Amino acid sequence: MGTIIQILFFLTGVVQFIVIAHVIMSWLINFAVLNIRQPLVRQIWDGLTQLLEPIYNPIRRVLPNTGGLDLAPLVVLIGIVIIRIILGDLARSIYL
Repeated sequence: MGTIIQILFFLTGVVQFIVIAHVIMSWLINFAVLNIRQPLVRQIWDGLTQLLEPIYNPIRRVLPNTGGLDLAPLVVLIGIVIIRIILGDLARSIYL
């Protein structure tokens, strides 16, 4: 059981890193630091977007329309933190 919790903890860390990278990349694109016309930037952006859209879309349907501000990544990050807290508590209760 402990190994499964460690794997889930690792996977939530990977997802958290990917979401943060996507958010930072979107800022850099919007402030014209990165050019989306460059092939490498386009490939990374498309890859991150394809990975995260299945997670973001159900959250966007529930959240109210906030115009140009997308709160779905914030909700995902909060959800990941909650999951990691639960996994940590579960791991502590198993090892005690």
